[in-house]
Amino acid sequence: MTPSSVPPPASPGAPFPQNPVRRLTARRRDEAHRVSSPLELFFDLCFVVAIAQAGVQLVHSVAGGRPGQGVLDYAMVFFAIWWAWMNFTWFASAYDNDDVLYRVVTLVQISGVLVLAAGVSRAFDRHEFLLVWLGYAIMRVAMASQWLRAAGSATGPERSMDRRYAYGILLCQVGWLGLVVLPQSARPWVFLVMAVVELCVPLYAERAHSTSWHPHHIAERYGLFTIIVLGETIAAATAAVRSGADEHDALGSLLPIAAGGLLIVFSAWWIYFVVPIHGHLRGGGNPFLWGYGHYFIFSSAAAIGAGLEVAVEQAVGKAHLSAPAAAAAVTLPTALYLLAVWLLHARHYKAGIGQQLVLPVTALLVLLCTFLGDRAVLATGIVTAAAVATGVTLTARSSGRPRHGTAAPAA
Repeated sequence: MTPSSVPPPASPGAPFPQNPVRRLTARRRDEAHRVSSPLELFFDLCFVVAIAQAGVQLVHSVAGGRPGQGVLDYAMVFFAIWWAWMNFTWFASAYDNDDVLYRVVTLVQISGVLVLAAGVSRAFDRHEFLLVWLGYAIMRVAMASQWLRAAGSATGPERSMDRRYAYGILLCQVGWLGLVVLPQSARPWVFLVMAVVELCVPLYAERAHSTSWHPHHIAERYGLFTIIVLGETIAAATAAVRSGADEHDALGSLLPIAAGGLLIVFSAWWIYFVVPIHGHLRGGGNPFLWGYGHYFIFSSAAAIGAGLEVAVEQAVGKAHLSAPAAAAAVTLPTALYLLAVWLLHARHYKAGIGQQLVLPVTALLVLLCTFLGDRAVLATGIVTAAAVATGVTLTARSSGRPRHGTAAPAA
């Protein structure tokens, strides 16, 4: 059976075919109407559980006066979550056949992220990474089994690529044992080395053959995960404001944080989704740079929610931080998010220096908001909303009607 003849997965709710276990062969990159499956959406929701746990621990570390260690631990844990999610997403875009075995292995991966989530607090509080490593190992060994299954149905360069993926994943998992067995002082270096090695596995595996990922499907998968992360940010900030208002009767001081947080998240959504990024991917954009760069988009989006919680705790007197330090917990990830979206998305669709400068200048203004103390979050929200309005205005004033797919979108 050739890749072009592989049948698409069954529609949601449809019964399995007579043979519930089918060959795992490559799907077509030009397949029509390719959308995220219910299993993929369920996968994303379960991964957000781990992201939420990482955010909670980041809040505790920053509010407790340990921002440096907290950010380092957050970066390490978030890398494990993001990398496992990303590897599954690109594999599914190329090979998802939605049979029984594929579903079961995916559910095993979901179990792994839940184990990882259970170990997040230990990683932050005690620097014990055994549960994090175990959860990551479950996800990665399951992923390697999927690649080996695909290799069993492939031939030539594709089979070699699939095997390189599988063996690279398994070897990396052995290297990650350093986080468990080596002294604490060596663990940041283990993380740095192993993160680089993990990032090199796809580059090595696809040196002679590339997976048949679907541009529109990949863009949708990343967009949906962005929505889920931003939703988690709103949920975390809402819970923090409610808790602060109930326990400290400080609603007046919390309203600016709530309003500013909403403006930030609304603007973040607008700025990300205003561009038809699948067109950039289809048109020859670097998929590795785009995919890897989303680590900063996802991690900063989730960190905005943690920063809003820190700002609330500082406003009600529960955090051991100054007002500028608490403000930085919001402004720094917001600025990073703006720059990352600009580098990966927006700059490919801007026409003229004025439109190109909107997001970089906004990121700089957001950083300056750090020094506004108690009003920093509200000011940051106003600045990001103004960036959206500016983008809309500049687009409206552009002369002529842009061609479809090359328009310079608002913001």
